[in-house]
Amino acid sequence: MPLIHEPVGDGLTRVWEVGDVLFHERTPYQEVLIGTTAQGVSLFCDGERQSTEASQLVYHEALMVPALLLAERVRRVLVIGSSEGVASELAVAAGASLVDHVDIDAQAVRACAEHLPYGYTPADLARAERGEGPVRVSYADGWAFLAEAERRGETYDVVVIDLPDENTEADAQHNRLYGTDFLARCARVLAPGGVVTCQAGCPTLWRNETLRAAWRRFGEVFASVLYFGSDEHEWAFLSGRADPVEDPGALVARRFAERGSTAATLDAEALLGGRTPPHSLRRADPRS
Repeated sequence: MPLIHEPVGDGLTRVWEVGDVLFHERTPYQEVLIGTTAQGVSLFCDGERQSTEASQLVYHEALMVPALLLAERVRRVLVIGSSEGVASELAVAAGASLVDHVDIDAQAVRACAEHLPYGYTPADLARAERGEGPVRVSYADGWAFLAEAERRGETYDVVVIDLPDENTEADAQHNRLYGTDFLARCARVLAPGGVVTCQAGCPTLWRNETLRAAWRRFGEVFASVLYFGSDEHEWAFLSGRADPVEDPGALVARRFAERGSTAATLDAEALLGGRTPPHSLRRADPRS
């Protein structure tokens, strides 16, 4: 039985037992493996778990639901990364009439549609590649796509950054899409009341470097920052608005209760409970 040794911190690895390997190739950008694990069909990129059948909805709703509620409207959404396509589907379900989904790795996106039991089906993806329906898939670098969108004057109500976790590898091309410059570029294409959201790392004390960095960057770029720590996953998520919003966590929970939601893995109580950043972040930033 193949084993994947996933690094989760200095000197620590998590070992995944993989049963059937459904897809395993090195694309021009990364090594992609899709196979069965104890959590169902699972996606790994460069040896790191990206999503599993058992937990992907918890992850994707934690990423998307707070941001979709924090935004003043949800008509146009930009998704950067997110090979599986679940983020695009959640945006459409929330009322988006246009979702631009941008991913640099066409081979990975197509493998996900072919082999994962969640996200795009092959037929869904083919329609999105043709630009038929609310989702338009573009295979491009997120940085370049944003530059072109800004040049054309395009705006979005929600911008979603859903990438592999930031790391210290010098040749990891996705790292630059976590930086302050990239966040500022995302902010410049927001419509009034728009929101940028991303997976921001793990709050666990011994592996929270990326969360601390993301918290600092969001504070530099956005007047309002909403923290959401998933109560059933290991990740934290940040959403930012350019304009000041009093108690964005309470606003999101209230809108969830008032509007109703099709979310299956969280509710208003979870949103309220997850809005408090860890002590180490609040200690570093008295504004929180």
